[in-house]
Amino acid sequence: MNALETIIRDVLVVQGSLSVAAYMEIALQHPEHGYYRTREPLGRTGDFITAPEISQMFGEMIGVWCAEAWHRLGDPSPFALVELGPGHGTMMQDILRATAHVGGFHAAKQLYLLDSDVVLRRKQSEVLSDSKPVHIDAVSQLPSMPVLVVANEFFDALPVRLFEKTFQGWAERMVTLDQKGLAFALRPLADVEMNLIPASLRDAVPGTCFEFSPEAQIRMRELARVLLSRRGAALIIDYGYTARPGFATVQAVSHHASADIFERPGEVDLTAHVDFTALADAARAGGANVSEAVGQGAFLRNCGIEIRAEALKKNATDEQRTAIDSALKRLIDDDQMGRLFKVMEIGKCSDLTTLG
Repeated sequence: MNALETIIRDVLVVQGSLSVAAYMEIALQHPEHGYYRTREPLGRTGDFITAPEISQMFGEMIGVWCAEAWHRLGDPSPFALVELGPGHGTMMQDILRATAHVGGFHAAKQLYLLDSDVVLRRKQSEVLSDSKPVHIDAVSQLPSMPVLVVANEFFDALPVRLFEKTFQGWAERMVTLDQKGLAFALRPLADVEMNLIPASLRDAVPGTCFEFSPEAQIRMRELARVLLSRRGAALIIDYGYTARPGFATVQAVSHHASADIFERPGEVDLTAHVDFTALADAARAGGANVSEAVGQGAFLRNCGIEIRAEALKKNATDEQRTAIDSALKRLIDDDQMGRLFKVMEIGKCSDLTTLG
């Protein structure tokens, strides 16, 4: 039992139970022992690898989108270039390299980064020091100027509440204590809470699960309002779904492998697949226009990643060409990241891009 599990057990002794969202919030964000407050999770020595770490081509294609979106906004100067959850700063490095020859882009940009991981914040400041990044805690802190926002694997880390249909009706899956330790238990929903369950799922068969992220809703509405008031566009990339799967997707990951959700809280990553339908609804509620969510593979192809791969291979060794092909396959193939990962644009303008 680690220090954070002891704290959680003490809370449960007093409180009886925690929602899955509350448990995730403590495990990920506890100020002293939380996962995102104490460690560097990315890379081969960490717990997971994101697309920017797989290949420079990914960030370069996001750079293509940034340049195109900036032109659509009328080449504003100054403008805020914002990344939510920048990791090591790798994607932003690649974005800045890809836009280096876009006339006026770099002179006009002011870089802002949103991240709760204090370890990664220091890394980002070092890697992106030439651009003098400013760290923020909420997009509402951005100055009053046009904005371009990119978010890769940001929303999957936000806590979710987990509901399950039983033979007696809908219930919420809670975290509690049993004789063996942390465990799940079901709490029947009150009538007023049934409004949380989509109408299409209320008569679902027993065993059906539904996940809902209040924080994702709040963050997306806030982002939509910022885009509306300051004029701008945002690109959201994450693993998730548009048609709700009917099963729980909350998962724990440690050293690139699945782990028990209750194993060493604060030392393993906890995530859930992103509900892009819910995100789109929240963005519209905040006043933004929303594109169709498309597969990452279709988006990257549309941006020209295959052409970029061929260009990189021209001056590469045989080993490097093999690595480029392997990275391309991982990023765009349907049986890799190409279909599971979705891309969605939101913005103030009505002329959103066709992503795929």
